[in-house]
Amino acid sequence: MVDSLGDSLDRALEKAFTRRIPQSAQAQMKYLVKQLKGTKGAAQALGVTQRTVERYVSGKIKRPRQELRDRLEREVKKRWQPQVRAKARKKAASTDGLVVSTRARFGFTAASGTTDDARIRDITQALPPEFADQLFTAREQGANEDQLRQIAADGLARMYFRANNSRAQGLGVEFTDVERLDIEL
Repeated sequence: MVDSLGDSLDRALEKAFTRRIPQSAQAQMKYLVKQLKGTKGAAQALGVTQRTVERYVSGKIKRPRQELRDRLEREVKKRWQPQVRAKARKKAASTDGLVVSTRARFGFTAASGTTDDARIRDITQALPPEFADQLFTAREQGANEDQLRQIAADGLARMYFRANNSRAQGLGVEFTDVERLDIEL
């Protein structure tokens, strides 16, 4: 299964972390309880009972099953080092931009007689800060995967296929059959 663009954005921001997240289930649970201001909030976020959270915090339970371990790690990462995450996002959205690396099927829509058949391409392309800002803003506002991919496709169309709009005006790009998708800040 291909990772979603949203997950790739999250992983890119996680690379900016200056410290590792807590490693043990007890430490992760304590962190989550502190961030969510109580065991009730942590239980709701993880989909477990409040008593289960209390048992992890007290150390009575030490090893969660794989599904809970994954959810716990995901929830902790989501809240870990918010200032570092915000700084990395701001830098990407204002000065640096981001790099999209993908293997997907690209097809084109253009004037009659100038269309190209869709084919699988490997593309690694730097996108300017405006596309980073659009992606992060859309992600925060709850955009679905198709909306995020459309923003990425627009960026790739402009920077890769239209050479920053210096050629192939009006060329529309379809971004489908994604095999691999990764984002770097």
